Amino acid sequence: MLEPPGQNRAEQNPEGVHEKPSTSVIFEAVRRDGEKELSRPFGANWWSGVVAGLAISTSVLCKGLLVSILPDADWTDGVSNLGYTVGFLIVILGRMQLFTEKTITPILPLFLTPSLAKLWQIIRLWSIVFVANLVGCAAAAWVLVHGHLVSDDRFAGVVAVSRKYAEATPLEHFGSGIPAGFIVAALVWLLPRMKSAGEVLIIVILTYMIGLGDMSHVVAGATELFILVARGELAPVAALVDGILPALAGNVLGGTGIFSALAYAQVREEI
Repeated sequence: MLEPPGQNRAEQNPEGVHEKPSTSVIFEAVRRDGEKELSRPFGANWWSGVVAGLAISTSVLCKGLLVSILPDADWTDGVSNLGYTVGFLIVILGRMQLFTEKTITPILPLFLTPSLAKLWQIIRLWSIVFVANLVGCAAAAWVLVHGHLVSDDRFAGVVAVSRKYAEATPLEHFGSGIPAGFIVAALVWLLPRMKSAGEVLIIVILTYMIGLGDMSHVVAGATELFILVARGELAPVAALVDGILPALAGNVLGGTGIFSALAYAQVREEI
């Protein structure tokens, strides 16, 4: 019986897997994760996606809290964006379903064995996780606005962060969404070779750069837009058309169209 591509290499050289895995071994690890995700039942993907949407809102909350206590200075963004990493740490280390991670994991199986059935599985997974993420973000935004979880002085920082995100045009959301999607896909690619401490460090570094660069991450950004919707400052249609969909397109282009395609291209001949 034939083994999946890359499996023999990983099993024959387990030391390489743990110390310094080759690109083809990393590809195989990510591909296997993708196969598992494609076969998960609806309920597992849905509820994991909702929880991820709720959890990613802590990135907006923590960044906003830091903004509320820091002075208006040139270095403020350098510190406040450390808060932006919190939600990603919770979601990624908690193995929750975040849409932007799915721009690479289920795509690699499709690159390896293209088929309409596999494409349909990906569309199904993307649809479930994306909608679930948005539901979680909307719920978190409503609670943050109407639940009075933090004082008005502290929440003012969250609102300021949200307003700044909403100021970007659809084209700007699309353009800045491309590097954000690329970085998240790169993060997923790197995680198989990381140990526990390394996982935390690489998540913090890469997601910190997304925040520092004012890049558009469709899920975290949705929380910011939904906060303004809940406050009556932004129409729901405007949040969707002007912010969420352009960021979605940019994230998919950066994660799937660029990083995933290049990742497959570099190992195609080896596998």
